[in-house]
Amino acid sequence: MNKAVLLFLMLSVSIYKLEAQELKATVSVNSSRIQTTNKNVFTTMEKALNQFINGTQWSSTTFSSTERIDCTFSLTIMEQLSDNNFKAELFIQARRPVYNSSYQTSILNFRDANVEFEYMENASLEFVQTSINNNLVAITAFYCNLILALDFDSFSSSGGSVFYRQAQSIATQVQSNSAWSGWSAFDDNRSRTSIINAFLDESLKSFRELAYTYHRKGLDEMAANPDRARTTILNALPILKDIRTVRNSEIILQMFADCKLDEIVSLSEKASPEEKKNTYDLLRSIFPASSMKLEPLKK
Repeated sequence: MNKAVLLFLMLSVSIYKLEAQELKATVSVNSSRIQTTNKNVFTTMEKALNQFINGTQWSSTTFSSTERIDCTFSLTIMEQLSDNNFKAELFIQARRPVYNSSYQTSILNFRDANVEFEYMENASLEFVQTSINNNLVAITAFYCNLILALDFDSFSSSGGSVFYRQAQSIATQVQSNSAWSGWSAFDDNRSRTSIINAFLDESLKSFRELAYTYHRKGLDEMAANPDRARTTILNALPILKDIRTVRNSEIILQMFADCKLDEIVSLSEKASPEEKKNTYDLLRSIFPASSMKLEPLKK
């Protein structure tokens, strides 16, 4: 092979690795509820979503192939409203590796039950920030940026701000389209706009600091000093009680509970009886509906 051609190929491979996209997503579209003989539209929908999420460069940050964020997008089609219009639920999960271990901790575990969109068979999906003309694109881009924000916040203090603002920009732009569901900040405190407003609320800044303390100063130190790491995490949790009265806190407290309560119970297994009791009393006061999940802390 010509040396110049070989060099070009090697450089191309190197550039590809350096510019690896940020997300490593598993994407699925479940259409089992829909009674139709033509399922091709759902096959091409899944393929288009997979390419869109995994093939889009969502930031200017360089990611190696091993640094890509592990996540899952599960779209369940609930109803076919017309030939090209669908009502669905989207379940999004994202995970972050813990330093010096094989364990991955959840950073997002959220079900969006208010997803309506238009999709034509074999159509590709593309995100253009200044011209979002498809609700499926808007919703997916919003959650991709939210995943990046949560991941970056877990590695550096307020590190995800640029991605929260990008998600907010999407929400602001599409709210003007009243036909697109799930964005109104006034009708639903679980709407996408409500979520992003909460994360960017200055009154809730300490919650984002908790994310950094919990992951970087806590979980990432578990391998080196598990007792100190556990104490760091448990001592940081009272922040949750402090922010409970803030107007926008309900949604992010619920998101925290969905991601972290099981994990906190597990890592508290070797805590002292006093630490367990304090943690149980604190979390039960904040999350009374999760009392059964917290029961092991009483042992």
